[in-house]
Amino acid sequence: MHPMLNTAVKAARKAGAIINRASLDLDQLTVRSKQDRDYVSEVDQMAERAIIETLTDAYPNHGILAEESGLTEAKNNEDYQWIIDPLDGTTNFLHGLQQYSVSIALKHKGQITQAVVYDPARNELFTATRGRGAYLNERRIRASMRNKLAECLIGTGFPYTDFRFADAYLSMFRDMMLAASGLRRPGSAALDLCYVGCGRYDGFWEMHLKPWDLAAGSLIAQESGAFVGNLVGNEGFLDSGNIVAATPKIFAQMLQILAPELKV
Repeated sequence: MHPMLNTAVKAARKAGAIINRASLDLDQLTVRSKQDRDYVSEVDQMAERAIIETLTDAYPNHGILAEESGLTEAKNNEDYQWIIDPLDGTTNFLHGLQQYSVSIALKHKGQITQAVVYDPARNELFTATRGRGAYLNERRIRASMRNKLAECLIGTGFPYTDFRFADAYLSMFRDMMLAASGLRRPGSAALDLCYVGCGRYDGFWEMHLKPWDLAAGSLIAQESGAFVGNLVGNEGFLDSGNIVAATPKIFAQMLQILAPELKV
């Protein structure tokens, strides 16, 4: 395992231990609303601190973009940035619904090069290094081989804070529901992308996500052989937050449904 990836795994496992402990006593948590329907708990903040400490101990000059604490610029002209979501799926976590994850990615010279997504409830560790494949608990994973959308299970995520595109999304949802074998919406985009990577889904799409939701999962999906792009199939999904990830033949079939609804 690449040493930087190894450090990220260590950080993710520390965060996971904090999350698992807190999950045993949800009633005791302090929670506040960042904005309507967007919550942060003390667990998000404790987990993020543990991740940042582990990464900065090993790499003090690297930059950091983290969901709760924001942006810390790199030092000494280092062109590395860690992109961190300490708890992707906070709403699920606060309800005791065990679908959430820790997401850590490393961006080097504009490209995601290392990725970890850790599901602490199931002890599933997804990892990828650019050009080296993707793994679940150290076993190589690959995207599914299905080629007909009508046979596919597709993941998605509903809009939850920005409803300007709700009508376009609902049109996509309706059309995808009619075209695919089934739709699922569990509530952690980082895990959804990993599920494309290991074949649990044949495809996934969501709109208006943040870089920390997508950075690690997108590399894991790509390294498993999935195609990843925005809603018209191009790069730039990290900036727009609109993403489609799917096994190659299904990717094209999904775009035919999604792209007409929203040209971004």
